[in-house]
Amino acid sequence: MSSFDAATAVSRRAGSAADTPVYDVDLDAGWSIGGKPNGGYLLAVLGRAALDAVGRSHALATSGHFLRPPSGGPAEIRVEVMKTGRTVSTARAVLWQNDKACLDVLVTAGELPTDAPEHAGYPQPAMPPPEQCQARQQDDIPVELLDHVDVRLVPETVPFHRAEAERRDVEPVIRGWMRFHDGADADALALLLAVDVCPPTVFHLGRMGWAPTVELTCLLRREPAPGWLAFEAKATVLAGGWFDEEATVWDSTGALVAQSRQLALVNSR
Repeated sequence: MSSFDAATAVSRRAGSAADTPVYDVDLDAGWSIGGKPNGGYLLAVLGRAALDAVGRSHALATSGHFLRPPSGGPAEIRVEVMKTGRTVSTARAVLWQNDKACLDVLVTAGELPTDAPEHAGYPQPAMPPPEQCQARQQDDIPVELLDHVDVRLVPETVPFHRAEAERRDVEPVIRGWMRFHDGADADALALLLAVDVCPPTVFHLGRMGWAPTVELTCLLRREPAPGWLAFEAKATVLAGGWFDEEATVWDSTGALVAQSRQLALVNSR
């Protein structure tokens, strides 16, 4: 079992009703940022429970509302099967810890296509290979996630310790690569993590520090081919203490495999 599979494992509680099953989970603090489990990691955990509940292979669309940050350790996932159909099924999964709801996720599940897309309008940008990129470094907030995920950033998009971070004309874009340290290839469920592994793009705008996700939606487009995953993340608007961040992920063949958009809070300057 890969480290990712072990960290996202769920156990269906005996006696749970078919349409409202409950799953026990032990959240792995090693997949955290600043001691709190990474948002993409949490989506993958709840996605695994939802897929089991509806008997489907892939989370085609996943939308998570982050209510409060959980901690590493025991928790439970309460799933409600909303619809089962021939093409798609839908389930709501809520993560509970210490009698408090932490994350509310809606998953539309089905089967990813295996044929080539009829149209793909967002090709992978030109990027240096991973060995010419810079490993993501720890910053003021410890990133425990990096013990499991090898994240390489394209040098010219690295936001840390750059004087131009205070310039308002810097483009808030980060590109890079990711793979697991244990050598396991990413599957479709791991793409929920891949859209959330880079530093916050608002670091480029001088807004360093904690940037908690409030809502994150991810669309999966196809199973990734073995090898490195390439990603690009960018912010469109920073206003009133809020920012959005869009992420796109391509597999080792250059095929677009995942897209996401999230709303997050930002520290004051």
